[in-house]
Amino acid sequence: TTNECSADKVTAGLVGFLSGNISDNTWMDEYLGVNATVKKNDGAKKKAGETSDGVTFRGAWAEWPVGQQGENQLYHFANYNFTLVATVSIHKVPEGDTPIPLIGVKMNDTANTVILGLSYNGGGKWILLCNGTKADEEHSGTLHSETDTTEYHVAIVLQNRTQGSAYVDGKRVLEVAQCEWENKEDKIVSHFYIGGDERSSE
Repeated sequence: TTNECSADKVTAGLVGFLSGNISDNTWMDEYLGVNATVKKNDGAKKKAGETSDGVTFRGAWAEWPVGQQGENQLYHFANYNFTLVATVSIHKVPEGDTPIPLIGVKMNDTANTVILGLSYNGGGKWILLCNGTKADEEHSGTLHSETDTTEYHVAIVLQNRTQGSAYVDGKRVLEVAQCEWENKEDKIVSHFYIGGDERSSE
């Protein structure tokens, strides 16, 4: 199977690449930069597993550190500009008001605030989180059944430390406005999360 986000196809400005190389709780950066760490809730038996073209998360997620690295921050630029891209397959529609966190970035504060994130909420709805709250609009997508494994190309983007946006298959989630970061001088990135977080990782 050809991976459309493989490291040999996306190279311009690429500083890190996570694919299917997991050892214990370490998700290896194919660019030999900063590895991500696989996390799970206390007592959880589920975890991440390798597949033929990536990783499957069940009751687990990954954190890719920025500020968590301490003084030696290879990804310090992420406080100002970044693009995080992922190819995702959603295998089960979430039940009730329990959106699936896909990718996002958290602030280095006591609340671990999601300053920019993308979630899937079932019914073909993609949710943008901005400054810890849900944005006003949702972008429609389509899942054909609860066992649908259609791939989606998703991305979150920060520009000039002030404007954040999210995309699904090239279409911006908020059509009329970008996510404006408030008190931008205080926003220090802790880490990126992939495949969920400690509040929702099924």
